[in-house]
Formats: sequence, structure tokens, C-alpha cells
Amino acid sequence: MLWTSIVFGDFLDEKYPSYSYVFNEFDVDESYLYDDAFITFVSQHEKKLKSFYKRSLRRGKQVLPMMQGLLIDDGVSDLFIYLSMVESGFSSSAVSSKKAVGLWQFMPATARHYNLTVCSNYDERCDAVSATSAAIRYLNKLHRQFGKWYLAALAYNCGEGCVEKAIRRAGTDELGILTDASLKYLPPETRQYMKKILLVAMIGENVTLGYSLNSKDGLHNKIIQVDVAGGTSLRKIAKLLKMNEKKLLKLNTSLKNGIVPKDKSKYKITIPMGKLYAFYLRYEEPIPMNEKEKIPKSHMILHNIRLGETLESISKQYKADVNEIKWANHLKDNFLTLDDMLVIPVTQNIFNTLSK
Repeated sequence: MLWTSIVFGDFLDEKYPSYSYVFNEFDVDESYLYDDAFITFVSQHEKKLKSFYKRSLRRGKQVLPMMQGLLIDDGVSDLFIYLSMVESGFSSSAVSSKKAVGLWQFMPATARHYNLTVCSNYDERCDAVSATSAAIRYLNKLHRQFGKWYLAALAYNCGEGCVEKAIRRAGTDELGILTDASLKYLPPETRQYMKKILLVAMIGENVTLGYSLNSKDGLHNKIIQVDVAGGTSLRKIAKLLKMNEKKLLKLNTSLKNGIVPKDKSKYKITIPMGKLYAFYLRYEEPIPMNEKEKIPKSHMILHNIRLGETLESISKQYKADVNEIKWANHLKDNFLTLDDMLVIPVTQNIFNTLSK
């Protein structure tokens, strides 16, 4: 059995090069790749979860940049978007049989504990910004309590008391033991829960890191150009995008030493299409000396374009800068399309006011 696990674990290693990064972000030991139960789960659910991933991504594409930005800003790995994906499929109006609601599937009592309004005519669990902010506070609290992110995820699913009891009974917090079906330390749903998050994250990060879900529709063959400041190192960009530096250099062979020329204020580089969200969330363009006094816009608000609105009117509404809005949305001109979604960079004070 051990030999079989090693063989299939090595197969998963080759099939999902993203596994190491995913496991590290959730504090899961890499040896879990060879866990019999995890290998069986992958073989049984891989095809179904690939389809689920694609459907969820299409449904959540408008809120994902905001969710990832909030997670990163508050010290939670942006891979926790996969917890939301597993919980709700990125449907902000999802309701479970247990009356959990929204992107993060908050029960009424937990929602109120984290200051979300839940009443007959207004439910903040359905508001993407408010619910994500509450989920981050809850996940950080669980991480402080248990010390490992996978334990925080398990507790998010079944409750702190359930996980504490499981660890006491098992005498360990090792994931493979806690989720062992024969030992039954955790409820059946929770035993599958972390496996599902890990597999969906491996599928998703394979795409983000440049590996296709299948040969015909992977994002690894699609590229896009973005602006960076003169003198920027591709090594720095590769680190921000969590991708292989050599792959980024291969996409930008004109930069012989891996450094953008300093004689230009801005320079276009090529990155994989799948890294576009990560680039705009993590890359901070240096602020010119004459603009240092401006208040940095560290938060994002989603805005649905209405009839008659212009970039100028929207910028005044949020006390934002037109050029910042254009930069955040990759707009080349001031033309707007009715009902399109804009990401608006705002100050923390404006964000706090609008998200209350």
C-alpha cells in the first residue's frame, strides 16, 4: 500500500506542480500528497471539481479581485478564495439547507457576532465586501486559536469546539489523522472539506502558475502586456506573481539582464493572462516625488456603471482619481460601457464608510 501511495503521489506531483505552493499556504505538510485517502479523493472527484472550478470562476469573476485584495491586505492567503468557492461556488445569494447564506456561508448567529446585519429586509451576508471582511476576521481569529491555517479552515466548517475535541481525542493535529474515515474524529462533511479545498486550489493554481486544465482551454498560452516602472526587476515581478522567474524572462527576451530600462518612466512587459489579477492586486507603482503627498488608495470598491455616468462623476462619488480608476481597470480611454463593473481604488476611510 505504501508503494502504491508513493507512485500515485509522484503522479500527482507531476500533474499538479502547484501542490507545493497550495500546501504551504494552508500549512499542510507536503507528505499529505501521499495520503491514501487524499489520493482516492482526487481520483474520484477530480473531473467533477474541474467543472465546478470553471463554473464558479465564471460566476465570481466580478468579485474575485476585491476578495483577493481584502484577503491579502489583512494577512490571510488569497488562496482562501477557494474556501469561499467550496462554500458557495461564488454565489453571493447562495443559501444552504442549514440556512447559511452568501459567499462565505455565514450562519445567522456567526454573522451577527462579526457585525453583519441579518434581518428580514437586509442581509449583509449577501454583500460581497461586508461578508468577505467578516470572514477574514473570523479566519484570523481561528488561526490565532489553532495556529495552522488548515485547522482554521476545518473549524470554519464544523466549529471551534468540534476541532478542539477532535485534536484532544486524536492526540495530534495532523491532517491525515484528523480526517481519517475509520477513526471518525471529525464529521464526514468536514473530513472531505479540506480535501476539496486543497484539490480545487491545486486545480486553480495550476492555471494561475501556467499549467492548463486541459490542452485546449488552458490559460498558459494566453499572454497580456502590463505597464511597470522603469528600472523594475523581473525577479521582483516574478516573486509578486508567484511564478518561475525563468518563465517570465522567456516571455520578455528583449530585457537581456532582466531589468526594465531606467530611461523610461513606464515600460510594457509581458505576463501570462492567468496572472493579471495577481499583478494588479500586488504590484504597486512607485509614486512620483511630486505626488508623494497624495493619500494612497489601498482598498477597492466595486461599482456597476449606470446610465449617464462618466469617469469624472464616478471619481467624485468615491473621492478617487480618474487615472487611478483607469489604471486599476486597464482602461486605455474614458469610454465606459453600461452595466460593466469597475474596481474603484479608495482610501481606507472611504472604504470603511461605504462598507458599513
